[in-house]
Amino acid sequence: MSQPADSWWSPDRHVDRRPALLLRNRILAAFRAWFDAGGFVEVDAACLQVSPGNEAHLSAFATEALGASGARTPLYLHTSPEFACKKLLAAGEPRLFSVARVFRNRERGPLHHPEFTMLEWYRADAAYVALMEDCAALLSLTAETAGICRLTFRGREADPRAEPERLTLAEAFERFAGIDLLATVAPSGETDRDALADAVIGAGLRVAADDTWADLFSRVLVARIEPHLGMGRPTILYGYPVCEAALARPAAHDPRVAERFELYACGVELANGFGELTDPAEQRRRFEAEMAEKLRVYGERYPIDEDFLAALGHMPEAAGIALGFDRLAMLACGASRIDDVIWTPVVETLP
Repeated sequence: MSQPADSWWSPDRHVDRRPALLLRNRILAAFRAWFDAGGFVEVDAACLQVSPGNEAHLSAFATEALGASGARTPLYLHTSPEFACKKLLAAGEPRLFSVARVFRNRERGPLHHPEFTMLEWYRADAAYVALMEDCAALLSLTAETAGICRLTFRGREADPRAEPERLTLAEAFERFAGIDLLATVAPSGETDRDALADAVIGAGLRVAADDTWADLFSRVLVARIEPHLGMGRPTILYGYPVCEAALARPAAHDPRVAERFELYACGVELANGFGELTDPAEQRRRFEAEMAEKLRVYGERYPIDEDFLAALGHMPEAAGIALGFDRLAMLACGASRIDDVIWTPVVETLP
């Protein structure tokens, strides 16, 4: 029986893919040993949840559970193990990590796959800067395990052993786009869409009549900021406006920004970390705002996990982070597509 020549399970293709897949395994094993040595416990979060997460632009896979009586209960494949992990923090686990299979719809491309591996870890009673130090340690461990001195992606390079550059969003917008970002954010967190639109036009980017402040922020970030991040050495981009950090607490030094950071290497976003918000009422308000935006843009919204909000009221101060493990493996292998480091990629059947 014949087989498609480009199938991932074709023996000829698999023999080419196998070294990268084995390296992926070695890196993951090294990470597990690192967390174990640091006093973390590995947890296994259920993939089926009553809510897949409440971020406006994340799309989930929906399903349902059938009861013995035939009753149907809507469920979703999680987009992150975050809610489950935070419930375990509320239960009393002080340090935990999860190597989770997660699912995101509407996402397919060189850096995106509908099912992928997310490494999340949490530290109770820790500042979010501790996670920045964790990221630097894990990048160095990646280099040691892989026997490499450079992460690479499509001609871009970064030294994983180098101390990451730390750059605020305000500094990045000024440096790479000539925009005073925080001038468009009030101390209350309210944003000035028109002021940002004028600045975006001045930076030579398009502005549509129906663009929101968040749309314009994202356009500048993708077009002018991200291509410069993680070049030569990793970059930690931090100090996001509060409206762009739905699960993070406000920074003590400036109410306009939140304790959120992202890790970049070779222009690729690898991780997203927070000083975690633990106020259930504020978290509900943010979730409702995100779901209202989702309804406006996509015509749908996801339920809010009331059990999560209840747990949030018992959760200690904590810092948590999600790292796209497949992306890191891809950069360690020098692969050009995320599918190259996934053992059994989802077959793409749609045009």
